[in-house]
Amino acid sequence: MEQRVSLITLGVTDLARARRFYEEGLGWRAGFACDDVVFYQMTGMVFALFPRHELAADARIPVASVGVGSPTLAQNLRSREEVDALLREAAAAGATILKEASETSWGGYSGYFADPDGHPWEIAWNPGWVLNSDGGVSLK
Repeated sequence: MEQRVSLITLGVTDLARARRFYEEGLGWRAGFACDDVVFYQMTGMVFALFPRHELAADARIPVASVGVGSPTLAQNLRSREEVDALLREAAAAGATILKEASETSWGGYSGYFADPDGHPWEIAWNPGWVLNSDGGVSLK
């Protein structure tokens, strides 16, 4: 297996609400959408929103097994100021701030929010990583 991720799919309880949060609240643009799935083109990968019950059926597992907030997603930014601004933007869009941004033990700066379905996002600045012009991240 190659060491890469092509797609991250979040199981959501209300697709229309999740889509409003990501598009109207955070300003994302869908690359493809239909009644039961929304895909967003990311840097080098795709991010999807899919109803929890349909994700469970597709994987042939109980709906309760499709964790709400199980993985932690992250976005690295170029500065502490960008971290603070994005957390404010997410809160204004309806996110719950889980942790205000603060200095970290590893020398960076980060905070967390949860989207309307409870999926946590870490928003961070890491002085040890390089953020490319396209937003991609590389380990130094």
